[in-house]
Amino acid sequence: MVISIRPEKLEITLSLVAKLIEGQFPEFASMPIQPVRIQGHDNRTFRLGDKMLIRLPSMAPYALKVLKEQEWLPKLQLQLSITIPKPLALGQPSADYPWHWSIYAWREGESANALTFADHELGQIAADLALFLKELHKIEASNELIPGLHNYWRGDHVGVYDEQARSQIAKLQGVIDSQAALALWAKAVSSKWYQPPVWVHGDLASGNILIKDGKLAAVIDFGGMGVGDPACDLVIAWTFLKSKSREIFKEHMALDEETWTRARGWALWKATFELCNLTDKTTPEANKHKHIIEEVLNEQS
Repeated sequence: MVISIRPEKLEITLSLVAKLIEGQFPEFASMPIQPVRIQGHDNRTFRLGDKMLIRLPSMAPYALKVLKEQEWLPKLQLQLSITIPKPLALGQPSADYPWHWSIYAWREGESANALTFADHELGQIAADLALFLKELHKIEASNELIPGLHNYWRGDHVGVYDEQARSQIAKLQGVIDSQAALALWAKAVSSKWYQPPVWVHGDLASGNILIKDGKLAAVIDFGGMGVGDPACDLVIAWTFLKSKSREIFKEHMALDEETWTRARGWALWKATFELCNLTDKTTPEANKHKHIIEEVLNEQS
């Protein structure tokens, strides 16, 4: 299966957001609206006053995530000790903007991808992330949110991207160790999750965790959530954590070797995808993805 995860995006301007607030939530119309400093890919986010934020999907596939977040986030928060987004209001499609959108409570903290950390801080964050995932896995899974287009098959078996991963690895011959990459991929595809499905965040990346005072303050952006195999959420072990903090994370998660192998497969697929989309394979961004690939290839499950 070859799946595009980079559709063209709708331009979302400050004036558009102000018009939507004025038309649908006039009680907030006097509040200042400012774009947040670091934007994600799937949504455009704006701060509304001091205590709220606005999130608008930038493309139709991303809009599929809005209603499930509105429904499920309040239910999940009741069973999690880590703070997650709190929906406050649901914006409606209109002549100005074609999809549902959301107003959330503002969550304190700074995006982890904008910070640097001492080793002991990464160790603490690794333990906190493991706690979050273990609590998430204990929540009764919903049959309504099986993997699909709404979350780009997060929680499905990593083999859903088999054709695409093999194609990416082939294109990167001479840039990465293609032989080792294919061997790891084959091992990942041949493994399975034998346990009941569990909740997955779906995009547990450094840009979606907020840090305050050197500790995990919140996990945000649940658009990729669903139920299934937890391997996709373990990719953060290589994309954000390192050395000792990675070992702390793995120890706290206490998952079987096959699950870690599939996690390495997910990390390999995503890193090769990103690298294939970069024309210059020598830039700092390219080197970051090559480093992730080297790390997952050298990792012992």
